[in-house]
Amino acid sequence: MEGENVSFPRTIVLLGFSDYPWLEMPLFRVVLVSYILTLIGNSSIIFLSTVEPRVQIPMYFFPGNLSVLDICITCAIVPQLLANLWGPEKTIPSWGCITQAYIFHWTGCTECALLAVMAFDRYVAICQPLWYTLIRRPWVCVQLATAAWSSGLANSILQTTLTLQLHHCSHHTLDHFFCEVPVLIKLAYGDTTANELSLAIGAIPFALMSPLLVLISYTLIVKAVLKLPSADKRYKALITCSSHLVVVIMYVGPAICMYIQPPENSTQAKFMSFFYCVITPLLNPLIYSQRNKDVKRVWKRILQPQSEVKS
Repeated sequence: MEGENVSFPRTIVLLGFSDYPWLEMPLFRVVLVSYILTLIGNSSIIFLSTVEPRVQIPMYFFPGNLSVLDICITCAIVPQLLANLWGPEKTIPSWGCITQAYIFHWTGCTECALLAVMAFDRYVAICQPLWYTLIRRPWVCVQLATAAWSSGLANSILQTTLTLQLHHCSHHTLDHFFCEVPVLIKLAYGDTTANELSLAIGAIPFALMSPLLVLISYTLIVKAVLKLPSADKRYKALITCSSHLVVVIMYVGPAICMYIQPPENSTQAKFMSFFYCVITPLLNPLIYSQRNKDVKRVWKRILQPQSEVKS
């Protein structure tokens, strides 16, 4: 590694999946279809949570925020991934790499905080239903969402800006398909201990406290559900939490594998990141739509008049 006082490079080579050239075109087709469906699915969730009064409650307000996050991360990562999979050119300009680093860190931290807020919302709805009338007030929901977005943005600005201040090597090649802070730190030469320590400390509220709050919330929910006298009530309570719990597992699973215990094989790490950046945003709106009867009823009511006019 040649060390020289180099500012952030003008272009960076993203190796991506170039080690498996036979896989690039199948992946391109999968990513393209997923990209289109992700934009349609998450846009529909945002549309419903904005214009439909029946779903303007915390149960659907926070999934609407989650859909905004999914669109942000998809639009930041996937277009460049498609370009790299399609042609021989594997480079990304510096402004694109910096944008990816800021947005990915912002959305990742915000999603951790938002999932914790949603778990707390489910806990209050099931275990403290009398308090839920206070939580359901729009201004409280907006404040909680603003806190999640603001905390993620603050951590992203801090960690990414510190990373961009590092001196970089003369070769600018990342063994990844997008730019993120931990990978950019590896691109630097010299002592990066301070950056790694700052990254670890900054991750505590999001990677440790948020999952812990989710775990505590669901532990209390399970205890409360088991005390319900009716099996039908227990079933309805579990169904209410099932969509959020599935999303938590889809997010926390790859995150734990990537960051808490990073895989030794870089290819394995790339596919875990691929699942998080491409597949998870696709599945989120499907999970919330299929598991919520209110969303299904609203869509039927919206589409019914159109079908009647056509007939």
